[in-house]
Amino acid sequence: MPIPGGDPAGVPPGTKNGPSRHHRQGLAFSPPPARVGEGGRGTEPPLCVYLGEALGRYAFGEHHPFGPHRLPAYEAALAEAGLVGAVRRCAPVEAERAEIERFHTATYVARVRALSEAGHGLLDAGDTPAFPGVYEAAATVVGSVLDAVAAIFAGRCRRAFVPIAGLHHARRDGAAGFCVFNDAGVAIEVLRAVHGVRRIAYVDIDAHHGDGVFYGFESDPEVYIADLHEDGRYLFPGTGAAAETGRGEAAGSKFNIPMPPGADDRAFARAWQEVEGFVERVRPEFILFQCGADGLAGDPLTDLRYSVESHTRAARGLKRLAGRCCEGRLLALGGGGYDLENLGRAWAAVTAVLAGDD
Repeated sequence: MPIPGGDPAGVPPGTKNGPSRHHRQGLAFSPPPARVGEGGRGTEPPLCVYLGEALGRYAFGEHHPFGPHRLPAYEAALAEAGLVGAVRRCAPVEAERAEIERFHTATYVARVRALSEAGHGLLDAGDTPAFPGVYEAAATVVGSVLDAVAAIFAGRCRRAFVPIAGLHHARRDGAAGFCVFNDAGVAIEVLRAVHGVRRIAYVDIDAHHGDGVFYGFESDPEVYIADLHEDGRYLFPGTGAAAETGRGEAAGSKFNIPMPPGADDRAFARAWQEVEGFVERVRPEFILFQCGADGLAGDPLTDLRYSVESHTRAARGLKRLAGRCCEGRLLALGGGGYDLENLGRAWAAVTAVLAGDD
């Protein structure tokens, strides 16, 4: 499938051709929680949302950008928008080690567990510190995403949203950029191995390129990736050039759209038309949507200037495409976002769209 952006070139996993840190250069009501398995679809809301203390434990401390107040900020925004009763609240679930190892190497998973038990150390070059229980926290992100996948296939909801998820920088063999386990990568492997899905679309609008997902499936022709991000010449991880369209038999199955610093809603709308065209041509059986909120104006780590309008546009487009292509199967993952007000508003906007009637 020809994709705009030139011939495949590719950058090996881990290559940094931009800033080496996870920021721009120069800057160091609600009903009781219910497990998805309780009851049938009936008159349940069409959207499952995963909330709970166990999911919020995936955070790196008060002074870290990925701190402990991100999930509460989203819950507050949900309440303010009057959306709490419009969604089905689901409890977090911890993944089994064997599930995590569908994507990650056993050696790396063992290292995370060891550092988690030690309660200190670094999981990467410095952005992703270990803390007591980091293994269980990261495994809960993965498990919640896998539970959401299962809920969608069981017909208990049409769509799902896991706000603390979309940890797209983690590689098969290592952590990176605040990301310990790559829940999207694990979900893709489970979609194929457990649910028999063969055409998966992964769409990522986080300001940072989703390098862990991209290079994890760069040579896989059944995983179609569209990634709209700030140009890697200006932002971590320094990857995601337009010329990177997949390798070998997967050439043309990947679509990177680097956005210049300062890109606004109008620029997003133009680029988004291309993303929708790509996904529609793919005709996926399942859509994963990483809806990181760090592209909104005012985020402390990035240089984009979107408003909530861009997240609304993306969510509406993918919801419509999911209805056309894959019986509505759409799973959204929160991704980044380091201004709490922006994060709450963007994720609430996505929730509003996905919770609406088809």
